[in-house]
Amino acid sequence: MEEYVLVREDHKWDYAVGMVKVDGLAPSAAMKELMEKEKRGEITMEQVRDALDKRYKTR
Repeated sequence: MEEYVLVREDHKWDYAVGMVKVDGLAPSAAMKELMEKEKRGEITMEQVRDALDKRYKTR
């Protein structure tokens, strides 16, 4: 099975933010902080997902 990569690893957040901006939106300050921490290797994508789940999932 072949794996296709549409966006280089080091550009994934730029791509994601661009997709949000198309809809006239922008990431929150909290999301920007998560993105920067993940870029620096301080947290993993799993930790980003966990933080977003805690913030946005209905209880």
